[in-house]
Amino acid sequence: MNHKFKVVAWIKPFGYLALGLTVISTSRTVLAKTSATNHNHSNVIARRTALPTQQEFQLAQMGENRDEERTRFIQAADALYSQAKFTEAEELLRKLIERYPKYAVAHYKLGNVLFRQEKAEEAIAAYQQAIEHNSRYALAYNAIGMVLARQGRWQEAIAEYQKALEINPEYGEALTHLGQAFWQQGRRDEALASLEKALSIFKAQNRLDQAYRLEQLLRDLKSDDDPSVA
Repeated sequence: MNHKFKVVAWIKPFGYLALGLTVISTSRTVLAKTSATNHNHSNVIARRTALPTQQEFQLAQMGENRDEERTRFIQAADALYSQAKFTEAEELLRKLIERYPKYAVAHYKLGNVLFRQEKAEEAIAAYQQAIEHNSRYALAYNAIGMVLARQGRWQEAIAEYQKALEINPEYGEALTHLGQAFWQQGRRDEALASLEKALSIFKAQNRLDQAYRLEQLLRDLKSDDDPSVA
């Protein structure tokens, strides 16, 4: 079997899984509520995705409800993202950034939405903006690496994953993506070491689904004597 192709195929589930968990983490309660009953599903979504009122805008401008306003925007964008409404989520996040240009989280989430729309360069620019406003944003470095990997720019992707790991050495997704990029370059030992470390971290964090999939990938890769063969 062509393992080089297989690793590329694995980038999407691990990569999108990582971004998806990051994006919807702040709205887990919202999503749980919207799935509680079919009867009020649309009403709850509409309520959660509603933009702040003019009064709330004015309060924010006076220094009140700043966090509440940003949270409302993020939750609304998260709910749209979870429904694959990426254009709407992008529009909402751009409005949030217009109001809070230095809000790193908004730039990062905008990058996620752009990535899902296959807008690679725009996504990278958004992630770079997140890093500009938060130089230790490991998630953003990892995300840039994922975009570069999708373009086959393996060495550049490796550099971004390594930046993420300098900030957070226990970042399982970044280790996974780094291992995949090493493998694509035929750097078998480094690839396996990175993937095995990621597996150990996922197990320690009790993230069993990620651990199971990574165990499967490792079994397949270890059975190939020459990973550089296309």
